[in-house]
Amino acid sequence: QVQVVESGGGLVQPGGSLRLSCAASGLIFSNYRMVWYRQPRGNQREWVAAISSGGSTKTYADSVKGRFTISRDNSKNMGYLQMNSLKPEDTAVYYCHIWDSWGQGTQVTVSS
Repeated sequence: QVQVVESGGGLVQPGGSLRLSCAASGLIFSNYRMVWYRQPRGNQREWVAAISSGGSTKTYADSVKGRFTISRDNSKNMGYLQMNSLKPEDTAVYYCHIWDSWGQGTQVTVSS
């Protein structure tokens, strides 16, 4: 059974940073592309960033390009999203998606 668990969310002031983690089990992690999504309250889920199975290819939504960095450690079955220069509009529940599995999400709130 595939399990995906996100962590690392919280409350941060504008301009601050957070690092989200995604732990995956029950699959060969290094075989799959990993994607981060987010869903602001009352809005649809939106794609944030993606990384190829080996980690060599990374893509970002325009709204986060230059501020967020996606990465992975296949030896640990872990994925990450480093978020810098956070803005209030980054407030959302952040989800990790790998294969066809979703985690439960982690709340990120950017507010002064």
